[in-house]
Amino acid sequence: MTLALTERLGLKDRAWVLSTSELDPDSPIAEDTELIITVGGDGTIIRASRLSVPRGIPILGINMGRLGFMTELRAEDALDKVPQYLEGAARVEERSMLHVDYIPAGERNGQNGGSGGKGVRYHALNDAVVGRGAIARLVNIKAFIDGAHLTDFRSDAVIAATATGSTGYNLSVGGPILPPQADEIILKAVAPHVGMAPALVLPVSSVVELVVETDHPAILSVDGYMDSDLSFGDTIRVQTSDHRAHFLRAHPETHFYETLTQRLGFGGGQSSTRAIQY
Repeated sequence: MTLALTERLGLKDRAWVLSTSELDPDSPIAEDTELIITVGGDGTIIRASRLSVPRGIPILGINMGRLGFMTELRAEDALDKVPQYLEGAARVEERSMLHVDYIPAGERNGQNGGSGGKGVRYHALNDAVVGRGAIARLVNIKAFIDGAHLTDFRSDAVIAATATGSTGYNLSVGGPILPPQADEIILKAVAPHVGMAPALVLPVSSVVELVVETDHPAILSVDGYMDSDLSFGDTIRVQTSDHRAHFLRAHPETHFYETLTQRLGFGGGQSSTRAIQY
């Protein structure tokens, strides 16, 4: 598919082709790039976003996977329709992202968050998940919103998700679906034994802090593939990122709703008597 596209578009000598495993966010390869075309699924787009987002490069996704909530074109349509996008028959859609700081125990009240010391900073397109590690035991997580203590979760995990991530892990555990252009943050516990079971939808200005208070290993997973081990007292601070993801779109904004049930596997886009079950 990739080679066929570059030949069809006459870009053989003006395009670069890499697998997601070869992508380096700091690579100079993207300095003069105007568009990134991904061939795969949502996971491919998430990995490509590490290269595209800091540079403001839009992504055009071709779906080779199953759901493809972030993709724009079906594989069978790509060769015929991609040229239309390059000729200007498209708009740029922006998506909100999360700024995620891992703050080691004892540094939570520092002014620099995870930008200094031993902390690590991430930018997430989908979600940040604080959950149990290799040991199959519940984790204790103290949750704060804008400095106010919300609850103490005892659960498999706690998810902080964007609107883009609302159709991912959040959806699979009963969380709400947000419109793709929404800037709100979802906070959802996974199989909570203690603490709130319903999801919270928080304003764009919210700052969420998740403090690990468990005596066995826990883990932070960002967008499903960037992982950090967590220990007692470590904090994950989540807020809206200054970074925005950009996607090339030709379908109207209502296309998300028109294809929602189809992408979820509940029919061809028409009303269905089948309900989503959890």
